[in-house]
This record gives sequence, C-alpha cells and structure tokens, in this order.
Amino acid sequence: MNDTSSLGPSPSHPSSDLRLTRRGFIAGTGAAVVLGGTAPARAAAAAGPIADGAHVPVLVIGTGYGGAVAALRLAQAGVDVHMVEMGMAWDTPGTDGKIFCNTREPDYRSYWLRTRTKAPLNYFLGFPIDRDIPRYTGVLDAEEFAGITVYQGRGVGGGSLVNGGMAVTPKRENFASVLPTVNAAEMYDVYYPRANATLGVGTVDPAWFESTAYYQYARVGRKHAQRSGFPFVFVPDVYDWDYMKQEEAGTVPKSALAAEILYGNNAGKKSLQKTYLAQAKATGRVAISPLHRVTSVAPAGSGRYAVTIEQLGTSGAVTATKTVTADRVFFAAGSVGTSKLLVKLKATGVLPGLNGEVGKGWGDNGNVMCGRANHLWDPTGAQQSAIPCAGIDNWTAGGAFAEVAPLPTGIETFASFYLSITRNPNRAEFTWNAAAGRVDLSWQTAWKQPSIDMAKTIFDRINSKEGTIYRTDLFGVYKIWGDHLTYHPLGGAVLGRATDNYGRLAGHPGLYVIDGALIPGNTTVNPFVTITALAERNIERIIATDL
Repeated sequence: MNDTSSLGPSPSHPSSDLRLTRRGFIAGTGAAVVLGGTAPARAAAAAGPIADGAHVPVLVIGTGYGGAVAALRLAQAGVDVHMVEMGMAWDTPGTDGKIFCNTREPDYRSYWLRTRTKAPLNYFLGFPIDRDIPRYTGVLDAEEFAGITVYQGRGVGGGSLVNGGMAVTPKRENFASVLPTVNAAEMYDVYYPRANATLGVGTVDPAWFESTAYYQYARVGRKHAQRSGFPFVFVPDVYDWDYMKQEEAGTVPKSALAAEILYGNNAGKKSLQKTYLAQAKATGRVAISPLHRVTSVAPAGSGRYAVTIEQLGTSGAVTATKTVTADRVFFAAGSVGTSKLLVKLKATGVLPGLNGEVGKGWGDNGNVMCGRANHLWDPTGAQQSAIPCAGIDNWTAGGAFAEVAPLPTGIETFASFYLSITRNPNRAEFTWNAAAGRVDLSWQTAWKQPSIDMAKTIFDRINSKEGTIYRTDLFGVYKIWGDHLTYHPLGGAVLGRATDNYGRLAGHPGLYVIDGALIPGNTTVNPFVTITALAERNIERIIATDL
C-alpha cells in the first residue's frame, strides 16, 4: 500500500508544511527553517531537557539506529529536531571512574529498573549466577513477555550500547525475504554503503586474529566448523580494531579485552554516540532529552500532534509530566517500544486512523543460543575478546547462521558458545490488554522449536564429527538451548502494511515509523545495519517529498 496523503504539504493543514525557506540556507545568519508560519525554532537545539508546552518542528521518539539516522539527515536538511530517550545519557562516570560496569561484575548500572540481574546466560556449572542489584535506570532492559524475554538497550544510543557490534549486511540473494517491497539495487548500491560508512564498520585484521590469545575461542570454532564442512566467515563489526590491538599491547585501558560488552563498553566500540548522534549534535540542530518516556501522541489540530512525556528519575519514578507539540513525529523507540505505543494509541482511540496491521508481524530474528563441551585438547581460552568477529554459515542448506560468541568468564571453560540466527517462520502480535492496562505479546516459547531444529543442522554435525556434546549447564539444570530470549526484536509496524513503503503511518499524516518495527521479523543476520540502511532510504524520500 502507498499512503500518499502525507506526500508534501496538505492544503487543509498548512502547519504541516515543512517546506524549507531560502533563509534556512543562508550561512552565518542563524536563521532556521520556518515551519507552518511559526517563529524560527533554533530553541529546539538549546541545552537542557524539553520544556512543558514547547513546540518543535520534529520530535523523534528514541535514539537508536533509526532515530539517529532521522535526526542527522533532518538536521543536515535544515530542520531542528528534538529527540526524547527513555534511558540515560551515559556520559558521566560512576564512582569507579567508568561509565559502564563490567559484564562479570554487574552493579546498579547493569539493568533497567530491576532488583535482580537477568543474564541471557544465567547458569554456570549448573548453578544460577544472577544476583541482587539496586533498582536503577540501567543500560540493559530484560523485558519479559509471556513467552519470551526481549533484551533492549536503554540510553542515548539505544541498542548500540549493549550489542556485540556485529555489522552484517545480508547476502543479496536473501534480501527479498527480508524486505520484499524494497528495491534491492538501491539498498546495495546506495544505502547499505552509506550506513556502513557512517557506522564505521570494519573487519578484524586476519593476521592479528591468527596470533592473539583473545580469539582462540573463535579459532577453535573455525576448526570445528570447517572439519564438518561448514563455511566459516569473518563478520564486520563497529569496534575500533586498532584500539583492540592496543588493548592487547597494554598501551590503552582494556575494554573489549576486559569483558565489557553486555552492560556497555567504555572505550573501543563505536556506538551511535560516537557516530550518527555525534554528527547530529554537531549540526547544532539536534537536542536530546534523556530519561523522558513518551506515553501519548495525539492529533492537536492544524496538522500538529500533542505528545505527552513523562520525565523519570533514576529510580524510575515520574518526576514531571509534560505536553509538547510537534509538526512531525518519528517513532524510533525500537521494535517493542514503537509497537507497544502504537497498539495502545490505536486501541484506546487516540490514533483511530491507524490500520489493523499495527502490532502484527513481530519476530525474534530466529535467535537461539547453545554451548558445546570441547575436549581438553581444544581449550577456548581464559582470555576472550568480548567482541565476536566470525560466524558459521549454513543458511542455504539449514536455515541457520551461528555467531561464534565469546564466553568471557575469565577462566578456561573448554566451551564453545553460539548465538544462532535462524529462518524461524513464526510471527507474533502485540495486543492491548485493557483490563491490565498494558500491551501483551502473543509469542509462545514452543515457537522456538524451528530455531532449535535449524541450529541443530550445524551443531549436531559438529558434535558427531568431534565426538563432543552440548553443554547442559548454561541455561538451567540439564537445559541445552537458550530458547527463552531474543536480542534482535523486529516487526510490529511492518513496512508496506502498517505504513506505506517509506514508513509513513496509515491514517495520520506527519507520523512515521523509522526503526526495526518496520522489518517483518527476520533479517537473516544481525539486524542493525539493515535497520540503519532502511532508515537512510526512508528519510531521504521523506525529506525530498514531505518537507
């Protein structure tokens, strides 16, 4: 479907016309784009959190990949943007002098408003390893639904703060299954290269990979994959590989080589704070309000939207409630955050024009985890880089791509650990639970079975060849598969269904989705490069036609 109602200015809604004025491009004058006859809006980029009663030309909900792309490109086009982020800014060191805590020693900074950790790998040697922590607006959210736990980044930079940084572009032959309504040639010729360049994607130095003790675990994974006939591939990443070499040499503070990954990375990883968001803020047209949670987006007349925002303290308590107006609103709160908000607003009649596709098409990118117990002659190393750099590709034959993942415990485990992405066909739906006042997700844990079966096409064969077995002590007692989670939530406001083919929401001109909610459940690889490239494609069209 193509909703052309929001293409360009609407005669009946003059204030929704974001057409640029000549003054907006006069260098050195400080003039801003004039939106709908309002005064120049340079105040949008002023310091400090957004004020109650403010009016902004563009409000972006969320600061992850899609939102960061939108903010940067809109600002470069001369539009003032205000971003609101539910999590913290993560720009101030704690008492230990570091912004983020270590994976092996989670503290108050680790989890979003939990009093006990909920690690993805939560057992070791059959014993539970989660611990009590103070309730705080930490960096990793383990959001629990009935059938699955969804891990999400909380803070300025979104998921880029807590992921492994694996920056993978899908194989072109698989792209039609990922985004069937999108021109593949444009994506691979223009938008994937643009995304990779701006994200700072690079690949490990193969010679250093062969020599460093910190990737012994990956070399063992390669040996076992190749002995069983599977392609082993190096995977690009957004880590600073030169910095990692310096970490090993001892000339800079250790970061990836000190197990910094799950709860943030203090040095070498190129999160969005260092790439898209840094460039966006450098324009002088982008302001960010951390610890601000959007609860409503409602039509406000004259083509504008009234946005209700709760300001949070670090205990999670609401410290203020604000209402601001915006000419345009971009939903970029992540697949779960965007979907939950839209489902609630449709069901409660706040945005009645949204269509019946809102909330549908959600998937887990086929995530499932497992470990293998290696022989004593195949140690994986007590020292392990926390940044994965390689994977096993059996997508064509078995529907699985397995990231050779670190297990940075600080001791020798003789364990190979894997996060698999599989061609799981199951899709769930978000629905409004009026009685409980919340959004539910229809995912069932049993729906992970296809992912397990596809992952087994790799690991059953490796175990048979090597004479090894699965680890049963990493996810519980005698439990092989980590089938309770996803790190890669996708869908819920699918492109070409809930939106038109560029992310414009049906029925409400001036509202857009620009994050992973647009992608119907699977990208065949780690998804953030595809989310970024799709956002680049969509915002370019929106700027050209809607502004």
